Amino acid sequence: MDTIKLWIERLRLRSVSPSLPKMQLAPDANAQNPVMIQFFTWEAQHPDMSWWKHFATEMPSLAELGFTQVWLPPPNKAMRKQGQGYDAYDLWDIGEFDQKGTISTRWGTKEELLQACSAARQSNIGVMIDAVLNHKLGADRLEVFSAVPVDPKNRLRALEGEREIKGWTAFDFLGRQGKHSQMQWTQEHFSGLDWDELTQTNGVYRISSGGHKGWSTEVDKELGNYDYLLGVNIDHRHPEVRQDLFSWGSWILEETGGSGFRLDAIKHIDRSFLLEFIQRSRSLPNRERLLVVSECWSANVQTILAYVRAFQGHTAFFDVPLHNNFHQASKKGPSYDLRRIFNNTLVAIRPGDAVTFVDNHDTQVGQSLESWVDTNFKIQAYALILLRCDGFPCVFYGDLYPNEECFDQETAAKLGQLLTTRKKFAHGAMKDYFEHKNCIGFVRIGDAECPGCVVVISNEAGAPDSVSPIIRMNVGLNGKSAVFRSIFDTSRQITTDGGGWGDFYCPCNSVDVWIKAQ
Repeated sequence: MDTIKLWIERLRLRSVSPSLPKMQLAPDANAQNPVMIQFFTWEAQHPDMSWWKHFATEMPSLAELGFTQVWLPPPNKAMRKQGQGYDAYDLWDIGEFDQKGTISTRWGTKEELLQACSAARQSNIGVMIDAVLNHKLGADRLEVFSAVPVDPKNRLRALEGEREIKGWTAFDFLGRQGKHSQMQWTQEHFSGLDWDELTQTNGVYRISSGGHKGWSTEVDKELGNYDYLLGVNIDHRHPEVRQDLFSWGSWILEETGGSGFRLDAIKHIDRSFLLEFIQRSRSLPNRERLLVVSECWSANVQTILAYVRAFQGHTAFFDVPLHNNFHQASKKGPSYDLRRIFNNTLVAIRPGDAVTFVDNHDTQVGQSLESWVDTNFKIQAYALILLRCDGFPCVFYGDLYPNEECFDQETAAKLGQLLTTRKKFAHGAMKDYFEHKNCIGFVRIGDAECPGCVVVISNEAGAPDSVSPIIRMNVGLNGKSAVFRSIFDTSRQITTDGGGWGDFYCPCNSVDVWIKAQ
């Protein structure tokens, strides 16, 4: 049945043009093999400088590794001083006003952010703004209004009748005093919340006072209706809300010179609003190719394909099903069949809509969506997103930079080498050799300007010095034999025959990349 549903969904998508070719993946139009980095972990903090200053100082290194886009953490003021920004208090305060006990955000001041964005542009690196548009937290005042408690596991089922509650729903932004935006938010601008001050109880409360329309119907159907996520849930059908958020989108791009948006938690946000938000942002001068990537967190590719169809090529999507395959491969070890690593993934079905990734801040150990790809498969996963020709890959800061949460030195060193290889060698047509359960390979043939490479990936258990099964692959070269060397150990060499065939391998439970010796 799932196969039939997937076939039907793919058939429906035939009229939808892919999103990535229509978007600017690199400020430099001539840039090849664009790649993005998520430049933060959940607890990211630099010991000697603000995060924005740290980002600015890394520009030369990021450019050298080939990065063309950077996804920054939410720049807005959070409900607490060290909040990451997903606990959004005031979108219009990006480290400029004394609110919530601080002028700077966790990441730094507005001045530092703008200086960092300027440094990025000078290095031909775009800056993606993380837009947290679903909810607010940290209200300034309580309000009394009517609401209906609903079942957290089925938000369409009322647990009892309408009653009066008191909620933190009034946002006055006194520290900002109306600069940038005059709007002050009250309960009329929200559709639900999770706390009743009168009874001191948590729950999911649908606001039912006069003028409220209930939950949006244009959201995911998980839990009956997935409009509510956390905090105070924004009603995106309210005209004042829409105008304020549309204006903020224009303003934040103008202030930062941002290259696009990462849209947070779109399964919970009214789709009509989001589509108009994207279209309005793209209607701004020189923004017609704005990069937009959406977080639709589901390991079920059918769910994501339905969103691809709903947004008609206006946004790309993170390939959560591929990440889930990587996670399963790291958990199952040699019992995982590598020939199925791309089964039921967005990059396999709609490569022009897929932003591929291995891990992010939400998948870290201890986080809400924990599904960490362990070191036993981490570098193999990166080879599968960085060295192939499909999708737009995103590297996680925690895998590349030293940190106290999830850093592995060997992974980081090899990841740096893979990035350099992507930039210099991962070019041209691709040929897969997915023949062994525990060892797969592929060839990038190269093109007129750039050489290619040969990649072998293994999840086979073995002694430290043991090697994977040999995969016989053809590298082209028009009938000429050639010597290929490993990027990780130049003493390892393979000579192809006159027909372009060579016997390639890698260490067990690892990866190797072979490039033509100069």
